[in-house]
Amino acid sequence: MIREETIMLGTINSEILFLQQEDQIKAGLLDMKMVMEITENTYKMLGQGQIQNPPKVHLGIPAGQVWESFFNTMPCHIAGDMNIAGVKWAAESKKNAWTPGIPYGIDVSILSDPETVLPFCIQDGTIITAMRTSAVAGVQAKYCAPSDTETATLIGAGVIGRTMIMAVCEAIPTLKTIYLADIDLPKARAVAAEYAGKYPVEIIPTADSKSAAAKSELIVGETTARKPFIDKSWVKPHSAIVCVSNEADTDVVKLADVNVVDYWDQIITFKNKAITQVYDAGEITREEVLETSDLVLGKPVRTDDEQFIYACSLGLGALDITVAYKIYQNASAMGLGTRVRLWDKPLWE
Repeated sequence: MIREETIMLGTINSEILFLQQEDQIKAGLLDMKMVMEITENTYKMLGQGQIQNPPKVHLGIPAGQVWESFFNTMPCHIAGDMNIAGVKWAAESKKNAWTPGIPYGIDVSILSDPETVLPFCIQDGTIITAMRTSAVAGVQAKYCAPSDTETATLIGAGVIGRTMIMAVCEAIPTLKTIYLADIDLPKARAVAAEYAGKYPVEIIPTADSKSAAAKSELIVGETTARKPFIDKSWVKPHSAIVCVSNEADTDVVKLADVNVVDYWDQIITFKNKAITQVYDAGEITREEVLETSDLVLGKPVRTDDEQFIYACSLGLGALDITVAYKIYQNASAMGLGTRVRLWDKPLWE
């Protein structure tokens, strides 16, 4: 363990390391291979019972209506050798989508000592979210896509579209072609140009996601869609559909030979998810659904390349914290960040 880990547990030091995005990037946050390794290990620990990760709490504004903005609270405790607690404060705003100079989603990650509950690091969570969201989809694609996958369609050319290119290229070594689909074709063209030559694949921008999907073994939805647009007409043998939002409808779930979720205990609490609706209707059982932890722990998923597999995710706070902890370690070793204090001496003890 590095020095920062050794002195952290049980400390009464109120010092906090603050890391802004620029510090995180210097500390390796854009290393998708690293983030995917952390992602697989986190799901392994989750499956082994080393992580407490209660379902996220959602606060939509305005209350009881279609939200204009929202905040999610995502706490967790990582046991084992890591032994840290943390929380991700995740937020999105529709207004930000057309406001220059500000991301659509704005997140903050807080790392804390589980014994004294003192925070020891606060860092931007926005890029962590983008990296680990795509890493989850990448891990699911690794286990769910046909073994000879050469073509993928990625639907959405926003922030996650960028990191998804990174993730599927790491996950699928046989990949030769990516269709990057977005209804805003110039946007897709710009992202395709940005990533041209960075991976040994051809990236083709398109506005016709369904036609591209028909030519692909892997389809990944990475949009901000509130209503499904992937229906049963998209489903075919010898393929996988992986969704990070609400792209697929209930028929896709019902037609799948295998269904995979990132974390059952959480996703089942979100009633807008297609798999939750199918489960609540009694059309699928808990025992029929695999979790990403099952995949990384070696449970068979795809037993035949002709199967159609559907996988979805909702976001796991533990992933934000394990990635943030690695960045904290790297940044500390590099002397990055700004150190602040909650107090010099607490007024009341």
